[in-house]
Amino acid sequence: MKSDVLVIGAGGAGLVAALRAHETGASVRVLTKEYATRSQTSMAQGGINAALANVSEDSVEAHVQNTLKSAHGIANEAAVRLLCESAPEAVVWLESIGVCFSRTKDAKIAQRTLGGASAPRACYAQDYTGLKILHTLYDRCLACQIEILNERTLLDFITNTSLTGEVFVSGVSVLNIRTGDVEIYESASVIVATGGYSRIYEKHSTNAKGSSGDGIAAAFRAGASLSDMEFIQFHPTALRDSSILISESARGAGGYLLNSKGERFTNELAPRDEVARAIHEEMKKGEEVFLDIRHLGEAFIDEELPQERKLAKLYENVDPVYELIPIKPAAHYTMGGIEVGSDSQTKVNGLFAAGECANHKVHGANRLGGNSLLELIVFGAQAGENAGKYAKNSKHTHEPIVQKNTLLGEIQEFTSEINFYEMRANIGDIFYEKVGINREEKSLKSALQEVVKIHKNLSLMGPKDKSKIYNTNLVEFIEFKNLLELGEIILTCALQRKESRGAHFRSDFGAQDDALFKVHSIAYREKTAYGVKYED
Repeated sequence: MKSDVLVIGAGGAGLVAALRAHETGASVRVLTKEYATRSQTSMAQGGINAALANVSEDSVEAHVQNTLKSAHGIANEAAVRLLCESAPEAVVWLESIGVCFSRTKDAKIAQRTLGGASAPRACYAQDYTGLKILHTLYDRCLACQIEILNERTLLDFITNTSLTGEVFVSGVSVLNIRTGDVEIYESASVIVATGGYSRIYEKHSTNAKGSSGDGIAAAFRAGASLSDMEFIQFHPTALRDSSILISESARGAGGYLLNSKGERFTNELAPRDEVARAIHEEMKKGEEVFLDIRHLGEAFIDEELPQERKLAKLYENVDPVYELIPIKPAAHYTMGGIEVGSDSQTKVNGLFAAGECANHKVHGANRLGGNSLLELIVFGAQAGENAGKYAKNSKHTHEPIVQKNTLLGEIQEFTSEINFYEMRANIGDIFYEKVGINREEKSLKSALQEVVKIHKNLSLMGPKDKSKIYNTNLVEFIEFKNLLELGEIILTCALQRKESRGAHFRSDFGAQDDALFKVHSIAYREKTAYGVKYED
């Protein structure tokens, strides 16, 4: 089963990449663990940033400066400028393929202000922006007859070495969840678009359970580097009991943050790292924290924030038209990921990456609200175009792939003496308490020791279910194994960065240290171990 371009992941970045690769004339196949319409992109509510000149106070340059400020000095300015300069065209393209953005009274695309923005810049579709973008992209892929194969869990990237010593990708191995078989897919180039890893925080994350860093872990095993893994953004407003996201658009529309005394205690539209820390400080004092949108009125809420009302009623049993919404910060977005160059390619030739799993160095230490959907479009397109061109020009040849992935054979030897679900929940609590909004050396070292201990016992935590067909127990164990691999890297990077910068706040090193740490952390593999270095 061979194609020119293979896309792993069918969220926004993966589908954009597939469309752009298809436009180069390449044959394209998409493999996805979930169904495309259930990807994490569907949960992006607030909007997609673009300086459309609808308001006089906004400009592309303002967008660039807001992004750089939010990144706390470690974004790549050239990449940020590409992102922001491409934004208006990206939104026009989305509109041209059918995304139904909300409109102003004079029929312009409606825009709202999100945290850290100096002007109303986020183009939105009520509070379902990501969902409507995703469904439109999916429809477009179907219209282009791009093959999308669902329920395929990534196992590993398959690589070869050329006569000159270059490592290049030649395909992937996946688990067909429906049949339990290992399948091999060959391709001249592969695009990783598998999302982030914030589900390492388990119940303390706004992300779906599948956000387990599968593509990042597999790329690292294949020889790619990872960068900035310590930077994990906490969204200020997740529902208190379920960690379900309440969009920043609620604060952008004028919502207040209140403590138990009914006091406002922070600027609701400051960058997310600042707002999350302010809420965290109130909670440390014993205060409960609430989002108040009652003053916006029922008509406005039902028109502009209908999903937020439904979620609050469903998961907290409160109606925000009349009641306060109990909230807390929760792990939401991972700024770090697979290290890529200016062409979206990794260190492994032919292996490209886009979306949250990739680090294009546009978010730095803290992502600006509204830039995640934009990144999917801009760098998804870049990865797709370049992967298509690479496939056409590739001179690499290799024997047909016949080897099967050894991972499943290895897992079959594991026992199930220890319940890995309990360990996954335990790691989530450890990360939330010790690798969360506020970090310090003693807690980070303790967390690392606990994670290493769990990792050493991995062979005692295998899946109990030994059946082949729809073995979700096996799939969830593979996810757990990937998160465990990434957990040690995250903690090592967090320990070595002895400063506070954006989402990485160290109470024992409270200041930003530009002399030593205005650089990116790079995790790389050294035989069976790994190392961490710093680069500009």
